[in-house]
Amino acid sequence: MGEQSDGKDSIARQIAPEWHWPQLRILILVVSAEKKQTGSTVGMQTSVETSTLLKVGPAGAGRDQYPAQGGLLGRAGTSTLLKTRWQRVLYPLTRSLPLQFRAESVVPERMKEMTRCIQERDFQTFAQLTMKDSNQFHATCLDTFPPISYLNDTSRRIIQLVHGFNTHHGQTKVAYTFDAGPNAVIFTLDDTVAEFVAAVRHSFPPATNGDKFLKGLPVTPVLLSNELKAALAMEPSPGAVQYIIATQVGPGPQVLDNSHAHLLGPDGLPHQGR
Repeated sequence: MGEQSDGKDSIARQIAPEWHWPQLRILILVVSAEKKQTGSTVGMQTSVETSTLLKVGPAGAGRDQYPAQGGLLGRAGTSTLLKTRWQRVLYPLTRSLPLQFRAESVVPERMKEMTRCIQERDFQTFAQLTMKDSNQFHATCLDTFPPISYLNDTSRRIIQLVHGFNTHHGQTKVAYTFDAGPNAVIFTLDDTVAEFVAAVRHSFPPATNGDKFLKGLPVTPVLLSNELKAALAMEPSPGAVQYIIATQVGPGPQVLDNSHAHLLGPDGLPHQGR
Protein backbone atom coordinates (compact mmCIF):
# COMPACT_ATOMS: atom_id res chain seq x y z
CA MET A 1 0.00 0.00 0.00
CA GLY A 2 2.75 2.46 0.86
CA GLU A 3 2.92 4.85 3.78
CA GLN A 4 3.08 8.31 2.23
CA SER A 5 -0.11 10.38 2.36
CA ASP A 6 0.22 11.32 -1.32
CA GLY A 7 0.47 7.67 -2.34
CA LYS A 8 3.73 8.13 -4.24
CA ASP A 9 5.25 5.06 -2.62
CA SER A 10 2.26 2.94 -3.66
CA ILE A 11 3.50 0.50 -6.31
CA ALA A 12 1.11 -1.35 -8.61
CA ARG A 13 1.35 -5.09 -8.98
CA GLN A 14 1.22 -6.53 -12.48
CA ILE A 15 -0.84 -9.73 -12.67
CA ALA A 16 -0.01 -10.84 -16.22
CA PRO A 17 2.46 -9.95 -18.98
CA GLU A 18 1.28 -8.08 -22.05
CA TRP A 19 1.29 -11.25 -24.16
CA HIS A 20 -1.02 -13.12 -21.77
CA TRP A 21 -4.22 -12.25 -23.69
CA PRO A 22 -3.15 -11.64 -27.31
CA GLN A 23 -6.73 -11.58 -28.62
CA LEU A 24 -7.72 -8.57 -26.49
CA ARG A 25 -8.16 -5.33 -28.42
CA ILE A 26 -8.94 -1.76 -27.40
CA LEU A 27 -10.74 0.89 -29.43
CA ILE A 28 -10.72 4.49 -28.25
CA LEU A 29 -13.66 6.47 -29.60
CA VAL A 30 -12.64 10.11 -29.40
CA VAL A 31 -15.72 12.26 -28.93
CA SER A 32 -14.07 15.44 -27.70
CA ALA A 33 -10.50 16.56 -27.12
CA GLU A 34 -11.59 19.67 -25.21
CA LYS A 35 -10.59 20.22 -21.61
CA LYS A 36 -13.28 18.97 -19.24
CA GLN A 37 -15.04 21.47 -16.99
CA THR A 38 -14.51 19.44 -13.81
CA GLY A 39 -11.20 17.69 -13.21
CA SER A 40 -11.02 14.15 -11.84
CA THR A 41 -9.57 15.04 -8.44
CA VAL A 42 -11.89 17.99 -7.77
CA GLY A 43 -14.87 16.01 -9.01
CA MET A 44 -14.24 13.05 -6.73
CA GLN A 45 -13.63 15.28 -3.72
CA THR A 46 -16.98 16.94 -4.36
CA SER A 47 -18.67 13.55 -4.75
CA VAL A 48 -17.29 12.40 -1.41
CA GLU A 49 -18.63 15.52 0.28
CA THR A 50 -22.11 15.50 -1.27
CA SER A 51 -23.07 12.13 -2.83
CA THR A 52 -25.29 9.85 -0.75
CA LEU A 53 -24.06 6.92 -2.86
CA LEU A 54 -20.70 7.21 -1.12
CA LYS A 55 -21.56 6.02 2.39
CA VAL A 56 -19.01 7.00 4.97
CA GLY A 57 -17.54 4.18 7.03
CA PRO A 58 -15.29 4.27 10.10
CA ALA A 59 -12.43 6.71 9.67
CA GLY A 60 -9.36 4.90 8.35
CA ALA A 61 -11.08 1.52 8.35
CA GLY A 62 -10.03 -1.02 5.78
CA ARG A 63 -6.92 0.85 4.69
CA ASP A 64 -4.94 -2.36 4.44
CA GLN A 65 -7.81 -4.34 2.97
CA TYR A 66 -8.19 -2.43 -0.30
CA PRO A 67 -5.46 -3.15 -2.85
CA ALA A 68 -6.04 0.09 -4.74
CA GLN A 69 -2.57 0.03 -6.22
CA GLY A 70 -2.48 -3.62 -7.16
CA GLY A 71 -3.88 -6.24 -9.43
CA LEU A 72 -4.74 -4.60 -12.71
CA LEU A 73 -2.03 -2.01 -13.16
CA GLY A 74 1.55 -2.73 -14.15
CA ARG A 75 4.43 -1.47 -12.06
CA ALA A 76 6.21 1.64 -13.25
CA GLY A 77 8.35 0.65 -16.20
CA THR A 78 6.47 -2.56 -16.93
CA SER A 79 3.51 -3.44 -19.09
CA THR A 80 -0.05 -2.51 -18.16
CA LEU A 81 -2.78 -5.05 -18.83
CA LEU A 82 -5.73 -2.92 -17.88
CA LYS A 83 -5.87 0.68 -16.72
CA THR A 84 -8.87 1.61 -14.60
CA ARG A 85 -9.94 4.57 -12.54
CA TRP A 86 -9.70 2.53 -9.34
CA GLN A 87 -6.09 3.39 -8.56
CA ARG A 88 -6.20 7.04 -9.64
CA VAL A 89 -9.47 7.97 -8.00
CA LEU A 90 -10.23 5.63 -5.13
CA TYR A 91 -6.75 5.28 -3.68
CA PRO A 92 -6.63 8.92 -2.47
CA LEU A 93 -10.02 8.47 -0.82
CA THR A 94 -8.84 5.54 1.27
CA ARG A 95 -5.75 7.48 2.32
CA SER A 96 -7.01 10.98 3.07
CA LEU A 97 -10.74 10.57 3.68
CA PRO A 98 -12.95 8.18 5.61
CA LEU A 99 -13.26 4.89 3.79
CA GLN A 100 -16.16 5.12 1.35
CA PHE A 101 -18.79 2.50 0.68
CA ARG A 102 -17.67 1.93 -2.88
CA ALA A 103 -14.04 1.44 -1.88
CA GLU A 104 -14.99 -0.67 1.14
CA SER A 105 -17.68 -2.98 -0.23
CA VAL A 106 -17.74 -2.86 -4.02
CA VAL A 107 -14.27 -2.36 -5.41
CA PRO A 108 -12.38 -5.10 -3.49
CA GLU A 109 -14.71 -7.84 -4.75
CA ARG A 110 -14.66 -6.44 -8.25
CA MET A 111 -10.87 -6.29 -8.16
CA LYS A 112 -10.76 -9.97 -7.25
CA GLU A 113 -13.25 -10.91 -9.95
CA MET A 114 -11.52 -8.75 -12.57
CA THR A 115 -8.18 -10.34 -11.72
CA ARG A 116 -9.72 -13.78 -12.20
CA CYS A 117 -11.26 -12.74 -15.53
CA ILE A 118 -7.91 -11.57 -16.83
CA GLN A 119 -6.04 -14.61 -15.60
CA GLU A 120 -8.64 -16.97 -17.11
CA ARG A 121 -9.31 -14.80 -20.20
CA ASP A 122 -13.01 -14.75 -19.35
CA PHE A 123 -14.14 -11.99 -21.70
CA GLN A 124 -17.87 -12.29 -21.00
CA THR A 125 -17.54 -11.54 -17.29
CA PHE A 126 -14.66 -9.13 -17.87
CA ALA A 127 -16.78 -7.07 -20.26
CA GLN A 128 -19.91 -6.98 -18.11
CA LEU A 129 -17.94 -6.04 -15.00
CA THR A 130 -16.16 -3.28 -16.89
CA MET A 131 -19.44 -1.72 -18.03
CA LYS A 132 -21.12 -2.04 -14.64
CA ASP A 133 -18.25 -0.33 -12.89
CA SER A 134 -18.22 2.48 -15.42
CA ASN A 135 -21.96 2.97 -14.96
CA GLN A 136 -21.66 3.06 -11.18
CA PHE A 137 -18.85 5.58 -11.33
CA HIS A 138 -20.94 7.95 -13.45
CA ALA A 139 -24.04 7.36 -11.32
CA THR A 140 -22.03 8.66 -8.38
CA CYS A 141 -20.98 11.67 -10.44
CA LEU A 142 -24.63 12.48 -11.18
CA ASP A 143 -25.52 12.06 -7.50
CA THR A 144 -22.91 14.68 -6.64
CA PHE A 145 -24.22 18.16 -5.87
CA PRO A 146 -23.95 20.12 -8.07
CA PRO A 147 -24.08 17.10 -10.41
CA ILE A 148 -21.08 16.25 -12.56
CA SER A 149 -21.87 15.00 -16.04
CA TYR A 150 -18.78 13.74 -17.82
CA LEU A 151 -20.80 11.91 -20.48
CA ASN A 152 -22.53 13.73 -23.32
CA ASP A 153 -25.22 12.68 -25.80
CA THR A 154 -22.69 10.94 -28.04
CA SER A 155 -21.32 9.00 -25.07
CA ARG A 156 -24.80 7.75 -24.28
CA ARG A 157 -25.38 6.82 -27.92
CA ILE A 158 -22.16 4.78 -27.83
CA ILE A 159 -23.53 2.94 -24.80
CA GLN A 160 -26.72 2.27 -26.73
CA LEU A 161 -24.66 1.05 -29.71
CA VAL A 162 -22.67 -1.39 -27.56
CA HIS A 163 -25.76 -2.91 -25.95
CA GLY A 164 -27.56 -3.12 -29.28
CA PHE A 165 -24.54 -4.84 -30.84
CA ASN A 166 -24.32 -7.36 -27.98
CA THR A 167 -28.05 -8.03 -27.98
CA HIS A 168 -27.98 -8.76 -31.71
CA HIS A 169 -25.24 -11.36 -31.20
CA GLY A 170 -26.82 -12.86 -28.10
CA GLN A 171 -23.63 -12.45 -26.09
CA THR A 172 -21.32 -9.74 -24.76
CA LYS A 173 -18.83 -9.15 -27.56
CA VAL A 174 -17.86 -5.55 -26.77
CA ALA A 175 -17.65 -3.49 -23.59
CA TYR A 176 -17.44 0.23 -22.91
CA THR A 177 -15.88 2.18 -20.11
CA PHE A 178 -15.74 5.94 -19.61
CA ASP A 179 -13.31 7.72 -17.34
CA ALA A 180 -13.86 11.33 -16.30
CA GLY A 181 -14.75 12.46 -19.81
CA PRO A 182 -16.95 11.71 -22.84
CA ASN A 183 -14.50 9.53 -24.78
CA ALA A 184 -15.25 5.81 -24.81
CA VAL A 185 -12.75 3.01 -24.35
CA ILE A 186 -14.04 -0.15 -25.99
CA PHE A 187 -12.76 -3.62 -25.11
CA THR A 188 -13.32 -6.47 -27.53
CA LEU A 189 -11.55 -9.45 -29.09
CA ASP A 190 -9.68 -9.49 -32.38
CA ASP A 191 -12.39 -11.40 -34.24
CA THR A 192 -14.96 -8.68 -33.44
CA VAL A 193 -12.96 -5.53 -34.15
CA ALA A 194 -13.77 -5.17 -37.85
CA GLU A 195 -17.52 -5.60 -37.43
CA PHE A 196 -17.75 -3.20 -34.49
CA VAL A 197 -15.65 -0.56 -36.27
CA ALA A 198 -18.10 -0.88 -39.18
CA ALA A 199 -20.97 -0.42 -36.72
CA VAL A 200 -19.34 2.75 -35.39
CA ARG A 201 -18.85 4.06 -38.92
CA HIS A 202 -22.49 3.33 -39.67
CA SER A 203 -23.77 5.04 -36.51
CA PHE A 204 -21.24 7.90 -36.42
CA PRO A 205 -20.08 8.40 -40.02
CA PRO A 206 -17.06 10.68 -40.36
CA ALA A 207 -18.02 14.17 -41.46
CA THR A 208 -14.88 15.20 -43.34
CA ASN A 209 -11.95 12.97 -42.32
CA GLY A 210 -13.03 9.64 -43.77
CA ASP A 211 -9.47 8.65 -44.66
CA LYS A 212 -8.19 9.52 -41.16
CA PHE A 213 -11.16 8.30 -39.14
CA LEU A 214 -9.35 5.11 -38.07
CA LYS A 215 -5.88 5.41 -36.54
CA GLY A 216 -3.50 2.91 -35.02
CA LEU A 217 -3.64 -0.76 -35.90
CA PRO A 218 -5.03 -1.59 -39.35
CA VAL A 219 -8.59 -2.92 -39.47
CA THR A 220 -9.94 -4.73 -42.52
CA PRO A 221 -13.18 -3.07 -43.71
CA VAL A 222 -16.31 -5.21 -43.61
CA LEU A 223 -19.92 -4.61 -44.52
CA LEU A 224 -22.66 -4.66 -41.89
CA SER A 225 -25.53 -7.04 -42.40
CA ASN A 226 -28.97 -5.55 -42.83
CA GLU A 227 -30.06 -7.48 -39.75
CA LEU A 228 -27.42 -5.77 -37.60
CA LYS A 229 -28.26 -2.35 -39.00
CA ALA A 230 -31.90 -2.92 -38.08
CA ALA A 231 -30.95 -4.17 -34.62
CA LEU A 232 -28.90 -1.06 -33.90
CA ALA A 233 -31.89 1.14 -34.77
CA MET A 234 -29.85 4.31 -34.55
CA GLU A 235 -30.14 7.40 -36.66
CA PRO A 236 -26.62 8.22 -37.93
CA SER A 237 -24.86 11.16 -36.23
CA PRO A 238 -22.22 12.39 -38.70
CA GLY A 239 -19.09 13.73 -37.05
CA ALA A 240 -20.17 12.91 -33.50
CA VAL A 241 -17.16 10.60 -33.10
CA GLN A 242 -14.08 12.47 -34.29
CA TYR A 243 -11.91 9.41 -34.85
CA ILE A 244 -11.09 5.91 -33.59
CA ILE A 245 -7.76 4.68 -32.25
CA ALA A 246 -7.31 0.91 -32.64
CA THR A 247 -4.74 -0.55 -30.30
CA GLN A 248 -3.94 -3.51 -28.07
CA VAL A 249 -2.18 -4.41 -24.84
CA GLY A 250 1.53 -3.63 -24.99
CA PRO A 251 4.62 -2.90 -22.92
CA GLY A 252 4.73 -0.03 -20.48
CA PRO A 253 7.18 2.88 -20.29
CA GLN A 254 10.76 2.07 -21.22
CA VAL A 255 14.06 3.88 -20.76
CA LEU A 256 15.58 4.91 -24.10
CA ASP A 257 19.38 5.06 -24.20
CA ASN A 258 19.46 6.35 -27.78
CA SER A 259 18.91 10.11 -27.67
CA HIS A 260 17.89 10.11 -31.34
CA ALA A 261 14.86 7.97 -30.42
CA HIS A 262 13.53 10.58 -28.02
CA LEU A 263 10.47 12.58 -29.03
CA LEU A 264 11.52 15.51 -26.85
CA GLY A 265 14.56 17.72 -27.20
CA PRO A 266 16.86 18.95 -24.41
CA ASP A 267 14.44 21.85 -23.87
CA GLY A 268 11.61 19.42 -23.14
CA LEU A 269 9.70 20.39 -26.27
CA PRO A 270 8.75 17.96 -29.06
CA HIS A 271 11.18 17.58 -31.95
CA GLN A 272 9.90 19.24 -35.08
CA GLY A 273 8.80 16.87 -37.82
CA ARG A 274 8.52 13.75 -35.65
